[in-house]
This record gives sequence, C-alpha cells and structure tokens, in this order.
Amino acid sequence: MEDVQTFLYFAYGSNLLKERLQLKNPSATVHCVARLKDYKLVFGNHKGFASDRWRGGVATIEHSQGDEVWGVVWRMNMSDQESLDSQENVMVGAYSPVELLVKTKGQELSCRTYIMNSCVYAPPSPQYLQVIMMGAEQNSLPEDYREKLRAIKTNMYEGPLPMMAELERERRRAKEREDCQ
Repeated sequence: MEDVQTFLYFAYGSNLLKERLQLKNPSATVHCVARLKDYKLVFGNHKGFASDRWRGGVATIEHSQGDEVWGVVWRMNMSDQESLDSQENVMVGAYSPVELLVKTKGQELSCRTYIMNSCVYAPPSPQYLQVIMMGAEQNSLPEDYREKLRAIKTNMYEGPLPMMAELERERRRAKEREDCQ
C-alpha cells in the first residue's frame, strides 16, 4: 500500500545531489533513477534575471521530441513540499510544478518536477554544473548522459558562491556520519 503522506519528485538539476536536496528537505530518499522522454535539459534565468545563488543560468527542461533527460526520483514527505516549492521559487513565478511520467526499469512513474517560466537561455556557472555532475555521479546516471553534462559550456564565473561552502560543510558532515557507523 502506497504511503499517502509522501510524493515522488523527479530531480534533474542541482537536486540530483543528495546533500543539496536534503539541506531544506530532510525527508528525501532516493527511490530510483529514471529518464524523461521527449524533453531536453537547458539552462537559463527566469525573465533573464541571473540567479544570485548560482551566478549563472539554472537548469530547466523543455519539450524536445526524441531527446531525454535523466534524473533521480526522490520519495519525500508531503511536509517537505512547501520547502521544495520555496527552493524552486514557485511563489514568485520562476518555476511551475508539473506532474510528468518518467520511465524506470519496466515501469512509468508519475512525479512532481519543475519547469522554469519565461526562461531566457544563459550558461550555468562552473560551480552549478559541478553540483549537477556530482549528483549524476553519486546516483550513477548513465555514462553517456554524464558525458553530455561534462560537455556543457559554462559562463566561467570564478567568484565565491556561499551555496558551495554550505554544500561542502554538509558533505563533510555526511561523510563523518558514515564513518561513525
């Protein structure tokens, strides 16, 4: 029997990385790796306003016949949905939550995900792309998809990003917890 207190969330950007998602959504647990058919991963900014958090374009998906986006399906408590919406700037209209079907081994799953509104294409910062790559590695997304991610051109931003320091602290804490077990 499915637990009605949880939902499935398909992550394809920085939330591929467990430590990133769990900063504000502690209930998130990996359900499976999946692919979204007929969509492609793109980077941009809502109405052209650059992300202060990431200093460059951020990930979104758009319909594209024949393409596919790989990601992670997370099972999350309903109590984290508001926090996830907040992280995705739903209230200010940057992203809209949608329900999409993703394919996994032998089945289709209906998952919540987010699509940017009024996207103006812009390259991601190297740091943002690094977080996506770390999540793709952590969850063993297909190697050919990781190769596509590695080929994405960045905006070459070299300044500091407080989010990167926060993620590093969280990754160290997670490693220490693992080592203690």
